[in-house]
Amino acid sequence: MSLISENPVLFVKHTCPFCLKVRLYLLEAGLLDSVTLRESRTSEEEDAMKAELAPHLAKVSYPTLRLGDTYMTESDDIIAHFVDEGGPAPAQLPTFQAYVDGPFKQLLALYKENAELKQA
Repeated sequence: MSLISENPVLFVKHTCPFCLKVRLYLLEAGLLDSVTLRESRTSEEEDAMKAELAPHLAKVSYPTLRLGDTYMTESDDIIAHFVDEGGPAPAQLPTFQAYVDGPFKQLLALYKENAELKQA
């Protein structure tokens, strides 16, 4: 059981595949109700979230989990936090695994390719 009295706050962008990965884990694990979800669907909402997160992070990225005064930004680290708190291992969640092994893997390859093209 966590010593943090308030629900963690999960900041996500509507179209972010890393955010969907965390949300899918929480949903299939039955933990989505244990977080307060802050989702940006518009540029105005994203600007407001960035302004809120910027003082706490070297670089704002999504997803971001706020645990009290602590901020965590990597999707795998966020999932590991919930596993450490007693959530199921990702390998036990077939829908999550199907996303990670299928669409997410393809999106990650496209993301890396896009980053390489921007540097060229």
